[in-house]
Amino acid sequence: MRIWSLHPRHLDRQGLIACWREALLAQAVLEGATRGYTRHPQLSRFQATADPLATIGEYLAGLADEATARGYRFDRAKVHRRGTPASVEVTTGQLDLEWRHLGSKLAARSPERAELWAGIKAPDAHPLFVIVDGPVAEWERAEPLQS
Repeated sequence: MRIWSLHPRHLDRQGLIACWREALLAQAVLEGATRGYTRHPQLSRFQATADPLATIGEYLAGLADEATARGYRFDRAKVHRRGTPASVEVTTGQLDLEWRHLGSKLAARSPERAELWAGIKAPDAHPLFVIVDGPVAEWERAEPLQS
């Protein structure tokens, strides 16, 4: 499961669709509607908020907004928003790790998208997140890529 901290505009088509599916699964887990993935480490940042369902709902809404901007039709009825969550912090170290991870994926499957973002050193975060200085998140399980 990869629920990207990066702004959805940075994702290619495959990444955006996969992230939508994974975030919908995360929403189901947070609602107690499934037994799978209940201990997935990426869920901890949503579970740590005052209203995890509102937080994942806002995350999904950000993905749907990007999909709409690209002419895709994500079913917004699947977003079970429960109010307005507070912003969630994401560290510069986490964004850096995800940026390099995404870069390797884009190079392999969407070279034109990789080239589009090649000059960006500090990507934007998903609108839900507020960027703060810090290391890779404790919940992250991906191996750091070599620079």
